[in-house]
Amino acid sequence: MKALIKRYMGFIVAAIAFAAFIIILPGYREKSISMIAFQAKTMLLVIPPIFILLGLLDMWVPREKMMKYMGPGSGVKGGVLAFLLGSFAAGPLYGAFPVAAVLMKKGASFTNILIFIGAWSTTKIPMLLFEMSALGVRFTLSRLAIDIVGILIIAVSIQGSLSKKEVANLYEQAEKLV
Repeated sequence: MKALIKRYMGFIVAAIAFAAFIIILPGYREKSISMIAFQAKTMLLVIPPIFILLGLLDMWVPREKMMKYMGPGSGVKGGVLAFLLGSFAAGPLYGAFPVAAVLMKKGASFTNILIFIGAWSTTKIPMLLFEMSALGVRFTLSRLAIDIVGILIIAVSIQGSLSKKEVANLYEQAEKLV
């Protein structure tokens, strides 16, 4: 029971804070509850397809292939593949983390995982197309170039700031999740 409470402590604290909020400020109750319902509905529509795709990825892509194309020895090829996977992905950022866990389970390098998450969060192809039409090609390509450099700097910085033991611990946690 203690382990369960510890695991969901963030959710419990948020639920208590939300309950206090709607009790203290009843004028915001209806809007708050409708926003939570909307977000829950959105998650219920997004998460199941992501998990179906994860199951297919887990079953169809052998670990050896993933190691070859995105593993520690994959070099630039692995980084480009991680970037493309993140850029072509659909869905909100919270959908990237289960995918990253499966990639970790399959042996993708930590740097490539970070590149994948960075690309998912900033370089979605549909958003780039919208951005081009709204803000222009020059702006979009400039921002994309800055994002690519930024993603690489952040990935290398995080990789360099964590010890091998910390990275191994993250891989162990990912293995337990998936």
